[in-house]
Amino acid sequence: TPVPPSLFSLIHSFFPEIFRKFVIMNIRSDIPEIFALRERVENRFGRKLLIHSDFLDIVAVIEMEQRQHVSESTLERLWGYSTRGYATVSMRTLDVLAEYSSGCRWVEFCESLHRTMAVESGYFNVESILTSELHVGDRVSLGWLPNRQCVVRYLGDNRFVAEVCHNSKMQPGDTFICHQFVMGKELLMTDFRQASFPDALPKTYVVGTTNGLTMLRLHGGM
Repeated sequence: TPVPPSLFSLIHSFFPEIFRKFVIMNIRSDIPEIFALRERVENRFGRKLLIHSDFLDIVAVIEMEQRQHVSESTLERLWGYSTRGYATVSMRTLDVLAEYSSGCRWVEFCESLHRTMAVESGYFNVESILTSELHVGDRVSLGWLPNRQCVVRYLGDNRFVAEVCHNSKMQPGDTFICHQFVMGKELLMTDFRQASFPDALPKTYVVGTTNGLTMLRLHGGM
C-alpha cells in the first residue's frame, strides 16, 4: 500500500537526514514541479535569472536570508543557463530553494502545488503538442538551452506569432508555421517571417538542436 504523502512529510520534517539517505537523494530536473519552483524563486527574487550575475546575486541573497549555501553553478544548471546541465538535482538544493521561495521544504512545496493544480487549470506542462489540437488564441511557452524562452500564440492554419521572447533570435511579432512541439526534441519552424524585416524571404528556423525543448507549456486561450 502506498505511503500517504502526509506521512512522507512527517518523516521529512522530523528525520530529514534519514529521509535524504534512505528515501530519495536526487530528483529529476525536468519534472513540472521543478519549473514551478523556478518560477516561485524568481517571483520571490523579483526578477528572472537570465545572466551569470543574476545567479551570483541570488546566491548572496539566499546566504544572507537563509544562512544556506548553494553554488551559482548548481543554479545555472538547474535553470538551463549552463549547457552542462544534469539530469537530476539534489534534495538539499530543492529544500533550500523551496524554503527561500515558499517557506517550506521541497516535499511540502510539491504537496501544496498539487493541491493548487487540482483546482487551477490555467496552464499545463505537457510532453507534446499537436497543432491540429489547438484552438485559435491558445498560447505555448517554449524553452531551450541556453536559457532561451518564448511565448507564442496560435493564429490558426498551423501558424503562430511570437509574443514574448527572452535571449532568442525570435522576437515579438515574428510568425512561423509549426505542426508539433515535442519536449526533448528540436523544434522545426517553417515559413519563418521576422517582423523587423517584412520584405525578407521566409526561412526555416530550428532551435534546440542539441538538447531539444527543455520547457513546453500549454496555456488556454485568453
